[in-house]
Amino acid sequence: MQGLVEHRRGARAVALIPVSADQLEAQLASLGDAARQWVQAQGFKPDAGALIAVPAEDGSTRCVLAGVGSRRDDVYALASLPLRLPAGDYRLATDTLDPVAAALGWTLGSYQFTRYRKARRAPARLSIDSATWKAVAPLAEAVYRVRDLVNTPTQDMGPAELCGHMQELASEHGAKFREWVGDQLLKANFPTIHAVGRASHRPPRLAELTWGKKGPHVVIIGKGVCFDTGGLDIKPADGMRWMKKDMGGAAHAIALAGLIMRTRLPIRLTLLVPAVENAIAGNAYRPGEVITTRAGITVEIDNTDAEGRLVLCDAISYAAEQKPDLLLDFATLTGAARVALGPDLPGVFANRDDLADSLLEAGRVTQDPLWRMPLWRPYLTLLESSIADIANAGASRHAGAITAALYLERFVPESLPWVHLDVYSWNDGERPGKPKGGEAQGLRAYYAFLQRRYG
Repeated sequence: MQGLVEHRRGARAVALIPVSADQLEAQLASLGDAARQWVQAQGFKPDAGALIAVPAEDGSTRCVLAGVGSRRDDVYALASLPLRLPAGDYRLATDTLDPVAAALGWTLGSYQFTRYRKARRAPARLSIDSATWKAVAPLAEAVYRVRDLVNTPTQDMGPAELCGHMQELASEHGAKFREWVGDQLLKANFPTIHAVGRASHRPPRLAELTWGKKGPHVVIIGKGVCFDTGGLDIKPADGMRWMKKDMGGAAHAIALAGLIMRTRLPIRLTLLVPAVENAIAGNAYRPGEVITTRAGITVEIDNTDAEGRLVLCDAISYAAEQKPDLLLDFATLTGAARVALGPDLPGVFANRDDLADSLLEAGRVTQDPLWRMPLWRPYLTLLESSIADIANAGASRHAGAITAALYLERFVPESLPWVHLDVYSWNDGERPGKPKGGEAQGLRAYYAFLQRRYG
């Protein structure tokens, strides 16, 4: 975990003092006249991201003032500092920030993806006590897992590698693992997963991890489309450029499962990841074909680029057969959700108001925002087929995120509490604590929700 170090007795760390405008004068007074005159002479203002090192008499750094502006309670208040401060160890010398939130933001801002090139520099390290470490480490590890999985290109993160990562996680936590590969999917009655992935040179898979012997049963499903060309309804170049991230739902599901197992949440867990590449070849599935799904519902293929809902529907049907207490699915499902909500707000669809309310509250508490979207069932008419029970898409471009969620809901029994998250899994640009590339969105909120529900 980058950017944090557990405090060691006697270890030296530079004092780091976060300040906002209403705190600056009192803080300068506590440092003495010489320090106050130095800071004022440099024209320091405590805006978010502002920094000033205050020298000691011997020329060393006595402390660092870090402006937080109006973001004093923001988990990202210090997130820009690890890659801007000189390398070394720092310690919070004030109780004005929550230490767990500050440490989490610090390590999120320390992240660098180093699989294919060296880190541009070592991050400055925040020295924290053991209690803070215990609280922060599992969350940061889970976020890093999502980022690493999504950032890895498909050449090294195809269906086998994605499921292999899941198998390693199972071994680490004493969970059971199995998978269905290639034509085994047809024999086991997962026809839509097979149909979407059969054109790739790397066979489609469904991986299953099971953990825990007591407690309510929770099933988590993640869309694992490791690359999406769009199939025969091929995407344009700019739409295909970042499709390595189309397994972002699986990355979230795997990371959440790892977080649950690491902290030993008292539940029985099943993790399901349908892992495929939506490729183009002579045996690719075609627009106009009809597939009979695991649930026996027939689906007409209107668009081969609406593949995520197809791989998910068989996994959802399999999960429903186990009659769990709760079903959660994560998917980079629709561009329509991004048009509606932008890149930062994952869209939550839930078939129970209490589930949606609890998740939104968890998002507010953890500063990991979510936004509820409606399951507006009259829009099911947009998925009507003249020859099958339902189509996977339709001619209208209206309400694309909603119709995708409604398609999934068709495979969820009314009696089963279910939540679907349409998540972007990506940062388009650099921001403090949110580097460009793969991103965990809603992950901390979901974990807080599960802690409250089952902890």
